[in-house]
Amino acid sequence: MARRRQIYEGKAKILYEGPEPGTLIQYFKDDATAFNAQKRGTINGKGVLNNRISEHVFTLLGNIGVPTHFIRRLNMREQLIRQVEIVPIEVIVRNVAAGTLSKRLGIEEGTQLPRTLIEYCYKDDALGDPLVAEEHIACFNWCSQDELHDIQDMAIRINDFMSGMFAAVGIRLVDFKLEFGRLYEGDFSRIILADEISPDGCRLWDMTTNEKLDKDRFRRDLGGEVEAYQEVARRLGLMPEGNENAVLDLESHRKKKGS
Repeated sequence: MARRRQIYEGKAKILYEGPEPGTLIQYFKDDATAFNAQKRGTINGKGVLNNRISEHVFTLLGNIGVPTHFIRRLNMREQLIRQVEIVPIEVIVRNVAAGTLSKRLGIEEGTQLPRTLIEYCYKDDALGDPLVAEEHIACFNWCSQDELHDIQDMAIRINDFMSGMFAAVGIRLVDFKLEFGRLYEGDFSRIILADEISPDGCRLWDMTTNEKLDKDRFRRDLGGEVEAYQEVARRLGLMPEGNENAVLDLESHRKKKGS
C-alpha cells in the first residue's frame, strides 16, 4: 500500500491519512522520550510490541463496552483508527504512589493509595504538560462538564478492568495515562478512548519482585527495555511460548549478559 499523506508526528507515533474519510493510520515508532522529550533514545522493536499490546487492550476494552478509536491492526507497526478531535487533557490514573506523585507529595514510591486517584495535565509540550485541576478544565472550556464526567467514568472502568487483567498475569498496574477524543457523528459528538495503552504510558511492576516492566527502565537508565516490553507481551499471551526472542526472567537475563 502506498504511503499516504502524513497528518501529524508525535514523540512515539505518526498519523497518516486513512483509506476512508474519518479514518487515520497510526504508525508506532521505536523512538523513546522522557522528561518532556529532554531525554531521547531508541528502543529497538518497541513500536511493534506497543502496536500489538495496544491492539490487545483496546480490543478487550471494546468488548466490555468502552468506545475507542481502534478499528483494526494493519501490520506490525500500523493500526487503522477513527479520526477524532483530541481533548487537550492527559488523564493520569494512579493506584500506587510513583513518579511525579511521589516527588510532589513526598510519598514513598510503592505506597498503595487509599483510593484510585485521577489527575489531569494540560497537553502542551512547550509548557511541560502542567498539572491542572477540574476548575482549569471548566474555566478554559477544554471540555464540557458532561464530557469530563464521561472521561472520569471511562477512566475508572478502564482502571478496574486493566487492574484485573494485569493482576491475572502477575503484573501490578501502578499508574497509567489515557487520552480521549471527540468522535463527531453529524452535528453531535461523543467522547471515546484514543491514543494507545502500552508500557510507554503505564507503570507495570512484577507483583512478586517489583521489577519494572515499562518505560521507567528507559527513564532511569535501568536497561533491559526491550526485554521488559517483551515480558509484558508474553504474559498477555501475545508472544508464543518458547519464542527465542522472549525473555522470561529479567534477572537471569541480566546475569547471563553479565550486566
